[in-house]
Amino acid sequence: MGKNDLIKIKDIDNVAVAVRDLKAGTQAMPGLTLLDDIPQAHKAALADIPAGGAVIRYGVALGYAKADIKKGQWINEHMLDLPKSPSVENLEYGTNLVPMEELPVPVRDTWLGYRNENGPAGSRNLLGIVTTVQCAAGVLKVAVEAIKKKLLPKYPNVDGVVAVTHPYGCGVAINAPMAEIPIRAVTNLIRHPNFGGEIMVVGLGCEKLTYDKVLPQEDITPENVLTLQDCPGHDAMMEAILKMADKKLQKLNQRKREELPLSELLIGMQCGGSDAFSGITANPSAGYAADMLVRGGATVMFSEVTEVRDGVAMLAARCVDAQVRDRLAQEMKWYDDYLEAGGVDRDANPTPGNKKGGLANIVEKAMGSIAKSGTSPIVEVLSPAQKPSSHGLIYAATPASDIVCGPSQVASGIGLQVFMTGRGTPYGLEISPVIKVCSRNEMKEHWFDMIDISAGDVATGKATIADVGTEIFHMILDVASGLKKPYSDQYGFHNDLCIFNPAPIT
Repeated sequence: MGKNDLIKIKDIDNVAVAVRDLKAGTQAMPGLTLLDDIPQAHKAALADIPAGGAVIRYGVALGYAKADIKKGQWINEHMLDLPKSPSVENLEYGTNLVPMEELPVPVRDTWLGYRNENGPAGSRNLLGIVTTVQCAAGVLKVAVEAIKKKLLPKYPNVDGVVAVTHPYGCGVAINAPMAEIPIRAVTNLIRHPNFGGEIMVVGLGCEKLTYDKVLPQEDITPENVLTLQDCPGHDAMMEAILKMADKKLQKLNQRKREELPLSELLIGMQCGGSDAFSGITANPSAGYAADMLVRGGATVMFSEVTEVRDGVAMLAARCVDAQVRDRLAQEMKWYDDYLEAGGVDRDANPTPGNKKGGLANIVEKAMGSIAKSGTSPIVEVLSPAQKPSSHGLIYAATPASDIVCGPSQVASGIGLQVFMTGRGTPYGLEISPVIKVCSRNEMKEHWFDMIDISAGDVATGKATIADVGTEIFHMILDVASGLKKPYSDQYGFHNDLCIFNPAPIT
């Protein structure tokens, strides 16, 4: 068959990934005849591997063979023992710092955004109405539909109205140590860059998450906060919400896009529904775009603790100093303890879909996941939902769950997100646009009107990582500038806002 039947990443690898479904008996490489049918994205053994021997991909041991594996045999998730989790103690830092001048030069150096007084610029001009408790969600959702129908047409410069509802606020241990995470998320969502500095918070009146926990005292005013229990009935509630919203919309309508440097852009990188091609095509292409953005002065955030945990030494090598390395180790250790308390380890992460897509375990998934960070030095490490204080590449420690990682990055202030997938997902965020990049052309052909960019040509040799990375870079700036809408926004595919809450629920 053709030269692109199998893809091998590193010279020392003893497995390779099938570009397409391959039949037993196929000569997939010179001297390699397949003993089994190999599904697309799954691994074939390139050499005999004895029981206990390392199965190597990306130049690292994905695991150890439970029994002898013959050359040409199909290797799946049932055939490997998971390696021991790498230590976070005494990690070497700064040993793999790529100089800025070696990163790819951005092909554009400005974008059209909404400048904010503090922090990154907005990619959208939205009225964000944030609840302090889930109890207010039903009222607010109805009110937002009324705002869209009755008020929004009067304000053509406003892109939309977003009800920021979440499952927090009451029935919670509000003073528990880990309550700081969801409280920080709500606090930072109120001041998201896409909300233009306009504060509108709706509470019920008896919740534990009181206004003073998410706003400074000077901002707790009748112009900014509204308590439903103070309103005498339905009509009064709706009238009060619409009256407050109208005043905020008047101010937001005065905002205009302006040409801005890349230094005022903050974006997030995430992947979900990954397969074995994610680390070959989509994620490295996104990483190339990330490097280009960082060289241009932008800030790029990547996350997902369990999906970098097995590559922690690689990340430490890219940390600019000991302080950043120590923060990385601290966040990894916290998550190790969090998983242990729940009676699981990091390998609870891969899904049935990941495994069907050829990912044997969390080690293999992590090696591909890290690729979306590119090669830039890591300048800062954040706790979940924390705002960055630096420009450049940032690691934000969040759960890997798509629907929790996304809101965590949004709370950190991303103006948009680039989301890589192998299996396909309609995931989207209402506050920040989501660009969908798939790892295989078959995925793009199947969801031709839901996937924005395919990186599949990298696997077939028709395009390079730089080609697709540049395409992603252009789309990032076009979407951030309001020149294009990703499919998720065109259809209104927006997930619920699931903020991370590791604290007890009472």
